[in-house]
Amino acid sequence: MAQTNETEKKPGPLSGITVLDFSRVLAGPYCTMVLADLGARVIKVERFGTGDDTRAFGPFVGVDSAYFMCFNRGKESISLDIKSPRDRELLERLLDSCDVVVENFRPGVMERLGYGPERLAKTHPHIVYTSISGFGHSGPFSELPGYDMVVQAMGGVMSLTGWPDEEPARVGTSFGDLGAALFGVVGILSALYSRTRDAQGARVDIGMLDCQAALMETALARYDVEGVVPTRTGDNHPSLAPFETFMAADGKFVICAGNDTLFLLMADALGSPHLALKAEFLTNDLRVQNRQQLVRDIEAITGTQPMQHWIDALNEAGVPCAPINTIDRLFSHPQLLARNMIVKVKGEGERAVRTAGNPIKMSTLSEVDPEVPIQSPALNAHREAILEELMASNGAYAPTTHDDGDVDDTGPDALYQAASAV
Repeated sequence: MAQTNETEKKPGPLSGITVLDFSRVLAGPYCTMVLADLGARVIKVERFGTGDDTRAFGPFVGVDSAYFMCFNRGKESISLDIKSPRDRELLERLLDSCDVVVENFRPGVMERLGYGPERLAKTHPHIVYTSISGFGHSGPFSELPGYDMVVQAMGGVMSLTGWPDEEPARVGTSFGDLGAALFGVVGILSALYSRTRDAQGARVDIGMLDCQAALMETALARYDVEGVVPTRTGDNHPSLAPFETFMAADGKFVICAGNDTLFLLMADALGSPHLALKAEFLTNDLRVQNRQQLVRDIEAITGTQPMQHWIDALNEAGVPCAPINTIDRLFSHPQLLARNMIVKVKGEGERAVRTAGNPIKMSTLSEVDPEVPIQSPALNAHREAILEELMASNGAYAPTTHDDGDVDDTGPDALYQAASAV
């Protein structure tokens, strides 16, 4: 019996799944990046000439956009002219062979081109059709454009971010886009699983505002119960204490003693067990009510030593804590390195760019070698290979004549004429 090579790369859990990706910028590409990381084949459909908007976003490494490379790693690229009968026929062949369609245009764009979900549900019922837009494809706001910051503001998270006496703040990453992308992945995987039972695809409709509401933790419930509008609390958790930053002799660090047992352990680790016996700190609810005094009492202790002294003591006691790292420190973080979370991506040039890898670790998924760059595609780089593949399986893909009189006359880049906002 032949022995299995343990170092041989395993097919990913989504191996055999093909995704036709019409999306651009962040929410859609991040969604399909996760699918590619899990082993799906992702064919990115781009406009001629310029491609995805983010190919023009800095910073640049030569001619390559680091922004584009990060979220389009491991994909293939093809440019299609939807006005061309030849390319429309090619698109039909691609739809025949794909499992998932992802698009993040405003509602109505794909329908006008003849590739909307209702039409594909009839002609390609196996497809999981996924739309990611600012407000979803129903409701009074569905036609409005929605950028990340628009839904951060409208969804309430900006009202909770920042310090009490300062202005509302945007979350430091594109929280609206990334949340929608991950809910999109969950919807797609759920639909693919359902398809194994009934052989039918499904429509997945993701609205960024919906996702923001879903990610508000207990803010909505707190208001419903207490009748008080939640607002900015700085760096502390509104329902837990101590659960915030504390000043040491050389800077601030985080302590998260989220229950009574951890508070006892924290007090011992700080060398002040009497702290846990104070009447105003006996329960978490009391500690929340007396947070200002609690912070003063703890900082009277932590301010006497460097933060590493306290981090070592708290870790020894099993109390969650951390320094406040800047981004540069993540590249050498021993935990991230041990889990291959810093990977390299590469475009047309030789210089690779380091970025975050796939956080989904599975026994059925090979670990990425952090030293081998993952390729991001040059614009239209895979057109000829895709044509050859389709011709090999289906014969010549281009008819000699084709009546495209029913095509919406929106020009060769019709898919991309909508505003960049989704």
